[in-house]
Amino acid sequence: MKAYSIGVTAQPAEHWKSLGQDVLREALNRRPNENRAKNVVLFLGDGMDIITTTASRIYKGQLKGETGEEETLVWETFPHVSLMKTYNTDRQVADSAGTATAFLTGSKTKFEVIGFDETIETGNCLSERMATKVYSIIDDGIAVGKSTGVVTTARVTHATPAGAYAHSSSRYWESDADLSEDAKMNGCIDIAAQLVEHDLKVVMGGGRRSFFPDNITDVEYPEKSGKRQDGRFLTQEWLDRKRDANIPAEYIWNQEEFDAIDVPNTEAVLGLFERSHMQYEKNRAKDVAGEPSLAEMTEKAIQILSKNEEGFVLLVEGGRIDHGHHEGVAHSALTETIALEAAVEKALELVDIEDTLVIVTADHGHVMSMAGYPTRGNPILGLVDVPLGDDGLPYTTLAYMNGYGFRRVNESFHKNGMRPNLTAVKTDDPSYIQDALVPLYEEWEETHGGQDVAAYAIGPMAHLLNGVQEQSYIGHVMKYAACLGDNKDHCQNAGSILAPAALPVLLISIIALLSSN
Repeated sequence: MKAYSIGVTAQPAEHWKSLGQDVLREALNRRPNENRAKNVVLFLGDGMDIITTTASRIYKGQLKGETGEEETLVWETFPHVSLMKTYNTDRQVADSAGTATAFLTGSKTKFEVIGFDETIETGNCLSERMATKVYSIIDDGIAVGKSTGVVTTARVTHATPAGAYAHSSSRYWESDADLSEDAKMNGCIDIAAQLVEHDLKVVMGGGRRSFFPDNITDVEYPEKSGKRQDGRFLTQEWLDRKRDANIPAEYIWNQEEFDAIDVPNTEAVLGLFERSHMQYEKNRAKDVAGEPSLAEMTEKAIQILSKNEEGFVLLVEGGRIDHGHHEGVAHSALTETIALEAAVEKALELVDIEDTLVIVTADHGHVMSMAGYPTRGNPILGLVDVPLGDDGLPYTTLAYMNGYGFRRVNESFHKNGMRPNLTAVKTDDPSYIQDALVPLYEEWEETHGGQDVAAYAIGPMAHLLNGVQEQSYIGHVMKYAACLGDNKDHCQNAGSILAPAALPVLLISIIALLSSN
């Protein structure tokens, strides 16, 4: 592993003075964009807390041969930033279902619940009849004629994407095979079945298994099959429903079919590129059938949705950042974050931020730490160069509070009476599992963290994201900016890109011009 600090970090006071003055001038000249948001694009990095963002920024720079610390992720250039409190109404540390409900609908709810407020009883089908449903910005967009879409690297029925369209007392009811006996008996509808009944125009991600019967061989993995027990072919039902409504639609499952989409003549796409979650970006090129990147899916989604003159609402999730953390593999989490950045960059190329609100945020944190006092440019996936631990052994800059990585630590203590000696270990290997303190022996057991997460915003009404807020506030900002749901009093001049708040300034300018003549 190469360190990059030698001869690179000489930045005297004049450097910092110049940099600070440039940023200050930019801040002083900044004016709020009070236009109505025709379009809203929400990027969700699942589990992308501030430590993940920092480490990914450094890793991105080091991949370019820089020290890394000075690098910038594209959303870090956005003019407005806020911190979000992520707890669920019944848990101090949140899960992705309760958080998705919060930022998509504007209402917090319980752990593992999707699309209901906290009057729901988690996992209780009958309680769905009495609890209050809450509706996402996707639903609100459809109600006024906007096109809507969901793009994810996870299963399209997973917690975050499901928050856009489903209502379920359990996030785990992804197919009818996953329903509890009580849920089956009382008529609760699985999440995949809810998706095909929804008016989303673009849905792309993984999760084919929940859309095909359990006696049907998967098209990509002949040794596996679908999961459904009701015999329904949901992909065909989705196609039939769209075509019955005279909507040109396509179902696709591989890269070749993705590339062949005729965008000008296609209004709806359902793309299910994996039986379960999509491949990690670092493994995507090895996929036999081929599958698009998150950036490619984002591009295609915007191309299709933006044909609607009424605008669009799009949710894009980098879902496998979270999975990398759960596995205790920091390399996966960082590379997936960089893949999300590529998707954000692609979106910014395609939209006009004068009429498009773009937000990048996370749903919750993880328990990865960034520790020690490594010198600048020390490999972020490497060992801390100074100092060693008091036991004389090195340790990695990135490690986990709990998780699968405890196995190696535990075995070493039992065998040698000390921590593992990592001196000769390639800790930057893509499959390396970081050490962990608390034993959680299952491969996916590293837990979420309860820390605040950041929300970065640019475009109409982005300045409303400021300070430290409840995570549900994001939903209110998006709906306000796009004149959806409540708080529409500011939308009387909705047909003009010039917001009402800008009118007094315009009037003063006109008066001054007339006076000078």
